[in-house]
Amino acid sequence: MMLASGNCSSHPVFFILLGMPGLENSHFWIAFPFCAMYAVAVISNITVFHIIRTDHTLHEPMYLFLAMLAVTDLVLSSSTQPKMLAILWFHDHEIKYHACLIQIFFIHAFSSVEFGVFMAMAVDRYVAICFPLRHSTVLTLWVVGKLGAAVMIRGVVWVSPFCFMISSMPFCHNKVIPQSYCEHMAVLKLVCDDTRVNRAYELFVDFSVVGFDMIIISISYVMILKAVLQLPSGEARIKAFGTCASHLCVILAFYILALFTFLTHRFGHHILQLIELKHRELEIKYKQEKAVIKGIVTGYLLSGG
Repeated sequence: MMLASGNCSSHPVFFILLGMPGLENSHFWIAFPFCAMYAVAVISNITVFHIIRTDHTLHEPMYLFLAMLAVTDLVLSSSTQPKMLAILWFHDHEIKYHACLIQIFFIHAFSSVEFGVFMAMAVDRYVAICFPLRHSTVLTLWVVGKLGAAVMIRGVVWVSPFCFMISSMPFCHNKVIPQSYCEHMAVLKLVCDDTRVNRAYELFVDFSVVGFDMIIISISYVMILKAVLQLPSGEARIKAFGTCASHLCVILAFYILALFTFLTHRFGHHILQLIELKHRELEIKYKQEKAVIKGIVTGYLLSGG
């Protein structure tokens, strides 16, 4: 493989994405469920966004956050799925260097946005249940817009250094990425220089984003639980908690799967070295489960929370 300047001090012209190592013989057939899930994700999220945008009765915090979630999922799925299908069906394993950096940016930035939207939804449920009479005055459309802008800016500001730091580092001659998309840690393993600063920065970003969001979500639901338990009747308690039960299930499933991916990307080389094929199968299952989660979110909208 040729480098941009002919030596390892320069970035490569392209990387090679293997797709799903160990499952090469099944790539053609594996692509069909991924294509179906991508089509469902695109259609369902566009539908949700269109309904919320055109129906002014849905211009409330809960539904506006769902619209943000729909846009975020569209960006995330479109950042990875088309290239994945090209690899599985057409054996198009090459990805240009700058296209790889762009994919890294969109995957990590909008994953951060997704975490932030879940946090904002938890705050919305907290205000709606604990302060129902003040909900419309506290979470106005202006406040919802500012929250959305804040989580977007956070994602861009935190993730942009990933790409700038990698672009200034030399790469080794091995340009093979053993998966179907460019991810920061996977690309970082191909760098020939000391990457401790990069790894430390990513850990800082991961724990600051996920840690902060989880603290806010946990506090919100503790206060919700406290308020619900103080209601006089059991029927009222069930009804109140039912307004946020689906959201809580989505959060738990999403964060558990995200934690699994975080651990396998960083420690999988040591923990799963002897069962790498099983690792790939679990990675496929994660992608399928993530599509299922989006279906749950859509059900959360249709059920009215």
